[in-house]
Amino acid sequence: MSSIVADAVDYKGFPADKSRTGGWIPAALSLGIEICERLSTMGIAVNLVTYLGGTMHLPSATSANVVTDFMGTSFLLCLLGGFLADSYLGRYKTIAIFASVQTLGTCLLAVSTKLPQLRPPPCQASEVSQCKQASNFQMGILYLSLYLIALGTGGLKSSVSGFGTDQFDEKDEKEKAQMAHFFHRFFFIISIGTLMAVTVLVYIQDEIGRSWGYGICSAAMFVALVVFLSGTKRYRYKKCLGSPIVQICQVVAAAIEKKKVKLPSDISLLYEDLPEALRIHHTDQFRLLDKASVVTEDDYGDNESFRINPWKLCSVTRVEEVKKMIRLLPIWATTIIFWTTYAQMITFSVEQATTMERTIGHFQIPAGSLTVFFVGAILITLAIYDRLVMPLWKKWKGKPGFTNLQRIAIGLFLSAMGMAAAAVAEVKRLSVAKQFSETTTTTLPITVFILIPQFFLVGSGEAFIYTGQLDFFITQSPEGMKTMSTGLFLTTLSLGFFFSSLLVSIVKAVTGSSGKQGWVGENINKGRLDCFYGLLAALSFINFGLFLLCAVWFRKKTVKRAPEVEIIVKEPAIEEKC
Repeated sequence: MSSIVADAVDYKGFPADKSRTGGWIPAALSLGIEICERLSTMGIAVNLVTYLGGTMHLPSATSANVVTDFMGTSFLLCLLGGFLADSYLGRYKTIAIFASVQTLGTCLLAVSTKLPQLRPPPCQASEVSQCKQASNFQMGILYLSLYLIALGTGGLKSSVSGFGTDQFDEKDEKEKAQMAHFFHRFFFIISIGTLMAVTVLVYIQDEIGRSWGYGICSAAMFVALVVFLSGTKRYRYKKCLGSPIVQICQVVAAAIEKKKVKLPSDISLLYEDLPEALRIHHTDQFRLLDKASVVTEDDYGDNESFRINPWKLCSVTRVEEVKKMIRLLPIWATTIIFWTTYAQMITFSVEQATTMERTIGHFQIPAGSLTVFFVGAILITLAIYDRLVMPLWKKWKGKPGFTNLQRIAIGLFLSAMGMAAAAVAEVKRLSVAKQFSETTTTTLPITVFILIPQFFLVGSGEAFIYTGQLDFFITQSPEGMKTMSTGLFLTTLSLGFFFSSLLVSIVKAVTGSSGKQGWVGENINKGRLDCFYGLLAALSFINFGLFLLCAVWFRKKTVKRAPEVEIIVKEPAIEEKC
């Protein structure tokens, strides 16, 4: 067996040698960046809502929207990171550059929370509306630091998982099996970063100082960057294959240009310029796009020489790559709602916790640390799945675990159940709130541990859906579009957070008319958060049904093979621009 990896090079640009590059150690070095990214992002996100309300004096719904907008932008920028990695920088340089940006962002956030000039004066009033809110300048500095962190997150998350899988050769059965385990261990290890964020980091923020907590994030990211760069000579690198967005636009433009052209009955007459080993065979779906591969008289010059204009003629393989991306969209759309439910775990659920009894003996659990049950559910679920379910499933079905679509389905169902459990818990909390107090400054005599079921169900759901989505979008996308596909997956997180902000705004406007607070507002003890959770549960169950239909449609895709797809041209010289 050859020791050379066919589609990868080493740091000098020579073909990568398996004995000297790639494998678990280089993949693990890249994981250090992801652990620290998760430490920073989650350490900020899970406790930011308490800072915005308690220190910056923002209303409850506004604080929740600031957090979800920050998280949504972080994941939306993954598309930018994926585009730069695929088209210009490569994954290695993208990771190095954006890790530096996130280090700068967390450092600025530490400074902004340390200086008293960058926050309003303390206030002991029972209602947030009676306190002086942060000024535009103070919020501007906070937003600058948050969105620098979001930019860093966007560049990192779209490339780290792909760079990790680059360290394994899919054509080598041993390394292919290692890659399958990489997806599960990747999420397990970065969940350790989340666990540290919601326990140690949140405790430091609440008890020692937020500037210390954010400073630790900045220092950790700097160390991880140094460790990542230390593995430069051991990594395998994939060459940039050009912008997938441009390739998609070329296929669409060519198909529109030839929309009146009739498709040949024999698919072997469609244009193809790649050798058999590199081709993607023709499929029957989205036949309109096939017109981009139909050769017409316009594709020949004045001297009857064959010309290739990538905006007017594309190969069958290029068209099939675009079809592959289109097939992902229904699955992509039906996973967005999960991340809307996830957003509630780091916003309203944390606000619920601040009003409840959180002491164990003489120790008071920070409200943001309640998400430890969320992270614990992820780790327990992944451990049971990796050590128990996968071996049993392999013995019974002969397959190494559930398929990626099955994992996504399980995750969606568990999240819907989690929202239902959250609605029930909020009914109990509100009944106590009405009896004892209507302010958010008094601790209600009800244990915070009634929130555990919602954290546990949604956390277990994330364990399944995150690994399922990551596996699905990487393995089902074309080779040259894997980073973009990872960015597409991460936009489901972004849109889920943005949809949460939109839903909160709509619910607040519809239910809070005529001077009423409505379901969500400044004081959750006066609202009906249980109704909001119930609405999300209903939407989640409806979405689950739609996902099942989309999954069945995706599995039914048919492939029609042609004996050989090619076109005979009149001139041997072909100008390759596609």
